[in-house]
Amino acid sequence: MRILVTGAAGFIGAHLTKRLVEAGHQVAGIDNFNDYYDVRLKRDRVLHLLSNQVKIYEVDISDSDSVGHIFDIEAPEVVVNLAAQAGVRHSLSHPHEYIKSNVNGFLSILEACRHNKVSHLIYASSSSVYGANGTPVFSTKDNVDHPLSLYAATKKADELMAHTYSHLYHIPTTGLRFFTVYGPWGRPDMALFKFTERMIDRKPVDVYNFGRMRRDFTFVGDIVEAVSRLVELPPKSSSEWNSERPDPSTSFAPYRIFNIGSNRPVALMDFIYEIEKNLGLESEKNYMDLQPGDVISTHADVSDLYQVTQYKPETKIEDGIRAFIEWYRKYYGK
Repeated sequence: MRILVTGAAGFIGAHLTKRLVEAGHQVAGIDNFNDYYDVRLKRDRVLHLLSNQVKIYEVDISDSDSVGHIFDIEAPEVVVNLAAQAGVRHSLSHPHEYIKSNVNGFLSILEACRHNKVSHLIYASSSSVYGANGTPVFSTKDNVDHPLSLYAATKKADELMAHTYSHLYHIPTTGLRFFTVYGPWGRPDMALFKFTERMIDRKPVDVYNFGRMRRDFTFVGDIVEAVSRLVELPPKSSSEWNSERPDPSTSFAPYRIFNIGSNRPVALMDFIYEIEKNLGLESEKNYMDLQPGDVISTHADVSDLYQVTQYKPETKIEDGIRAFIEWYRKYYGK
C-alpha cells in the first residue's frame, strides 16, 4: 500500500517507517525536524534506520497548503499521523505549541484525508487522556473527560475530531493510546533516556513523587508491531453500538480507539534499579514532589487490541532497558 507517515523522523515514526518499508509498502514521510530536542538525533534516525531510502518532506503539518500538496503527490491510501508536540511538562510552559501541532496540525491531516479519499487514518493519542481516572486498569471503555495537562487535552481533542470526520466523511480512523514508550533511539526528554544520561555522567536523578509511581512501560518494537498490524485493519461501523449506553472505544461511525501498552506496570524504583544494574552503578537520587500534570500510575487494558490483531506487547522490561542502554552507549560513545 501507499502509506504516509507523519513524524517520520521521530522516535516511534522512524521505527514504524522502517518496519513498513521492510513489509513491502511504498512509504513517504513528513517531519518538521523542530528543535524540541536534538535535531541531530532525528536526522540520524533517518540515516541509520531508514538509510535515506524514504522520501521525507521537511514540512510542519500545521501548514495545510503544504500538507495538501504532499497528499496530491503521494496519493496515500493509509496515513499514520505520529507528528505531535510531545511532553506533559513542556505543555505547562509552551501551551501554544500544543494547539498548533496537536490540534491545528491534526486538522490539516484530517482535511487532507477528507479530500484525498484516504482509506484509513491511524493517529497517535496517549495514555495521558486517562487523567484523573482512578481505575486500577485503564480501559478504552472508560470516560476520559478529566485531563491533567494541556497535552492530554489536545490528545482527547484529536480523538473527538477524528470521530467527527469518521461520521461526516466516512473516513475510517483508529486512535492509539500509547503507554510510556521506550527503547533504542528514544527521546531525550523521557525517563529512561534522562536517567541513563545522568547516571553515566554521575549526576543525581530526579525522582518524582518520592518514587511512588508506576508506569506501563512499552517497548518501541511492540508498539511498531501492533501499529503495523492495524494498518491493514481499518475500523468499521459497530452494529452493537448503543446510543443510550455509548461505548467510547467504538461507534456507529468507522472509528476505533485502542490502548497499546505492556499490560505489566513497573514501579518507578524497580525501573531505576534495572537501569543501575545494567550500568553497573548506583545513582544518587533527588526525591521530589509529584509534578503538575503527572499521574501516579498507568496500566493498560489491551484486550481489545488482542481481539482485533491477535497481538499484545511482550517485551520484558529488563530486555527493553538492556537494548536501550546498548544503543545509548554505542551512539554516544559512553
